Amino acid sequence: MRLPALFVSHGAPTIAVEDVSETRAWAALAKELPRPREILVISAHWDTPEPTVSTVAQPETIHDFYGFPPQLYEVRYPAPGAPALAGRVAKQLGTAGLACGIDAGRGLDHGAWVPLKWMYPDADIPVTQLSVQSRKGARHHHALGSALARLRDDDVLILGSGGIVHNLRELEWHMRGQGEPIEWARSFNDWIAARVNAGDVEALIDYRNRAPSASRSHPTEEHFDPFFTAMGAGGFPARRIELGFDLGSLGMDAYVFGLTSRG
Repeated sequence: MRLPALFVSHGAPTIAVEDVSETRAWAALAKELPRPREILVISAHWDTPEPTVSTVAQPETIHDFYGFPPQLYEVRYPAPGAPALAGRVAKQLGTAGLACGIDAGRGLDHGAWVPLKWMYPDADIPVTQLSVQSRKGARHHHALGSALARLRDDDVLILGSGGIVHNLRELEWHMRGQGEPIEWARSFNDWIAARVNAGDVEALIDYRNRAPSASRSHPTEEHFDPFFTAMGAGGFPARRIELGFDLGSLGMDAYVFGLTSRG
């Protein structure tokens, strides 16, 4: 089986230490897939003007959040880095006309280590990160993924990590743990699911103009950008893993793009 490309909604940092439906779904998905040789994460929490990849040999665990329980800051994900993979990423993007910079010190932010902690808890698979460019839009990120698609033939897992609906300004704290969305968030989420089911690439790329409540669902784009990179890398068919909502407007769905047999 050829590895697909994945998109996960990583939720609040506290999910790193919570045994909940989302973390159980991530763990189950990892067991379902072939074991990757290396992992490339595209996280919403590394945003740069131009594509940049990390070549660090031993990434630190970055705790890029504030005001959370002390136990969260004690979590470490000591996976080895993947500098050789980073070099291949930069080369393939450059060949596609997408110049890619190098960062020799960037570790793993919580967009990477939170889902990986549940998917591959032994932290024994080399991993590196590629940044997003939140001002460049969906088509740019889809092109990034398309340029990297053949990495899947080398047993590289391409993992986009962000949020299918992500509006921190309109969180409903009384809805913690309920799994139900606010109506405008539901309508956007359902539209995305329907377009993915139809394989409608152009509609998805043009979501800002076509989807209901698009700007409300993503006031800024960095948490949706990794979705398009995963979609570009994996293609269709795609499978939705429906995981509902937290706090009313924090969408948790995951997508598996391009799960096919080799041949």
